[in-house]
Amino acid sequence: MTKNKSSLIKGTLVLTFASFLTRIVGFFYRIFLSNAMGAEALGVYQLVFPIYGICFTIFASGIQTAISTLVANELGKQRYPGIMKILRRGGVISVGLALILSFLTYRYASFLAIHILREESTASSLRILAISFPFCAITSCINGYYYGLKKAAIPAVTQLLEQLVRVCAVYFIAASAGGGDLKVTCDLAVLGIVFGEIASQLYNVGSMFLGKTSRNIRHLSSSFEEMAKGGNDYMKTKGDGLTTSLVKMSVPLTANRLLLSILHSMEAILIPSMLKKYGLSNEEALSIFGILNGMSVPFILFPSAITNSLSVLLLPTISEAQSSGNDTLIKRTSSITIKYSLLIGIMSTAVFITFGKELGTLVYHNTTAGNFLVILAWLCPFLYITTTLTSIINGLGRVSLTFAGSVIGLVVRIIIIIFAVPVQGINGYLISLLVSQLVMTLIGTFLVIKYIRPPFQATDVIAKPGIIIALCSYLTYQFYLRLPAASQSLKSVLLLCILMTCASLLLMYLANVIKSEDFQ
Repeated sequence: MTKNKSSLIKGTLVLTFASFLTRIVGFFYRIFLSNAMGAEALGVYQLVFPIYGICFTIFASGIQTAISTLVANELGKQRYPGIMKILRRGGVISVGLALILSFLTYRYASFLAIHILREESTASSLRILAISFPFCAITSCINGYYYGLKKAAIPAVTQLLEQLVRVCAVYFIAASAGGGDLKVTCDLAVLGIVFGEIASQLYNVGSMFLGKTSRNIRHLSSSFEEMAKGGNDYMKTKGDGLTTSLVKMSVPLTANRLLLSILHSMEAILIPSMLKKYGLSNEEALSIFGILNGMSVPFILFPSAITNSLSVLLLPTISEAQSSGNDTLIKRTSSITIKYSLLIGIMSTAVFITFGKELGTLVYHNTTAGNFLVILAWLCPFLYITTTLTSIINGLGRVSLTFAGSVIGLVVRIIIIIFAVPVQGINGYLISLLVSQLVMTLIGTFLVIKYIRPPFQATDVIAKPGIIIALCSYLTYQFYLRLPAASQSLKSVLLLCILMTCASLLLMYLANVIKSEDFQ
């Protein structure tokens, strides 16, 4: 294994582990918020994220990727002064944009709340949220710098620290303000985001001054600059060229992601509005929105930590195999990852269909959340496999095709929301999720078949697993129903979910669906 590949895999595993821990912390934080805020306030809280997502895309998303790519390029050419120049100039651009957007969001918070989000009570939360933009910009740029150096530990710790500080800040402020009664407002929850961003930014900046990697880079940069002053042309770095490269690379990335972010934001903003057209009151619409996006969807997305990790590992593997012309490795890797993404999706569907109502009721004390879980369970196979298919196509360098597929899927979803939700209520939105995800999956499948044609056996990936998992689900639920009422607790449900999953995996291994050679 080459040094670069070893560093890449090690870094990916570190990020994956941190992402999994962060997701666990965030998951329990959602449970805490749902109980401390209530469904309506949780819905209001969810509404501020479209504005946050759009602003983040403008001031950080594309610039972070550009910094990462250019730093890696300069590192490969051993042009160390260029590394620090890229970080400084990228930081100036990112923080400059963040300050402008922070001012505009703060100044026009009422306008955004009333005319864009259509919920006046979000204005104060938007003003608080605007404070976090510059800190977030600095953190993103430094993370991009470390990604470019293939040093993933700092971004991983940053990610986890931000989440922990956010949770602790909200909990302790709520505890000190409410005595024994923990009551969290939307403004307090958003304030937690600000504290988290400030803490992660301080940690990142500290790592730049105290970390061994950055000290070495600064030392090498100074040495090379001294050589350049001495007349060594090789050591000279064209700063203007780096700035131009940074802008040229970040602008199209930002534009693409901005379009996706706007479409996602339109989706989130439209749901409460369309539910009001269906006949619900403002409070009822926000409550339904809060239950769906604040309670049920995080449950559905929780297993995707595994498929996301597979995809992160998959992309560089496909890219490297393509550059070396190893079509056999591309087909084998694609086939295996598609297979296990589908298996995880089918198992997740079975778990949520079988115990979705119980999980929603026992975790959130909300039967509606449980009902949504059962309906959303059908999303899992399509949701998880789409992530894998997208990573495969991106690994082949066909990023524009996956971008087009995402846009088509989101446009389909928005159209269905506009026409179906006013007639069918929240069921119309659930239909839009299923249809749009199916569209994206079909597009991804078509592209993978067109460019790779991986070997695929439907019997091993769909038929056998489906029968085995259905049987285990049925037997497990029958056992649950025969438990005494006092024993039908969250602990017993979680243990049975684990038991059902383990039994399914064992039977699939015995049926030769899961093969040891797949992991060699």
